[in-house]
Amino acid sequence: MRRNMMIAAAGALLLALSVTASAQQIHGDYVETRSADVYTGPCFANGETGLMGDQAIMAWRVSRGSWDGVVLDGLSVVGVAKASGTIGDQYNNPYPAKAVVIVDERATPEQRLALKSFAQSMGGELLRTIVAVETAPIEIDIEYHGEHPNKARVAAGALAGIRARLISDKDHFCGNEDIMYRPMAPTAHAMVGVALLDEFRGEGLGVRWTLRDKRSAYIGNFAR
Repeated sequence: MRRNMMIAAAGALLLALSVTASAQQIHGDYVETRSADVYTGPCFANGETGLMGDQAIMAWRVSRGSWDGVVLDGLSVVGVAKASGTIGDQYNNPYPAKAVVIVDERATPEQRLALKSFAQSMGGELLRTIVAVETAPIEIDIEYHGEHPNKARVAAGALAGIRARLISDKDHFCGNEDIMYRPMAPTAHAMVGVALLDEFRGEGLGVRWTLRDKRSAYIGNFAR
């Protein structure tokens, strides 16, 4: 009898831990771009290193989950960064960086703080030093083909935007391409894409940009 009670208690504890872990998980869609090709040949990559790749946009849409105890279901956040060098360069330090964070205008003040904290945790050094926090209507849409992302669109008001598609055979230039840089934030699944548009029109970073048709995007999802 005592053994059965202990087994039941252990089962209840495991169930409680499982429910707690599930409640703490946060997951959703993720899109990023940077000002250097991530899928390219070594000669192209070497030509950009130290000259490009210091600008980046990271966008998250929370499908479901909480951060710092705050429910963020359906909300989005975008981080825009200007680094000191090529992001992902193995031989030179691209930091420090400065960043602007754009939070969903639908969020409450408490949710805005949680979105900022979440973005900083996911973005790491790129989003460590935030020079401005903006609010804007944010739309992040990803089109899937089966389990793989196919197209993505990000619109953070008039401040930042991304349009990207999955890379294809037509995007090979030298025939020796490979993935030169990994995603800038943790992902559950992400695929390389072409950034049809990579744009930042805001203030605070000392630079604005509009880039088109670079093999510089990742489209996918995250889970923490």
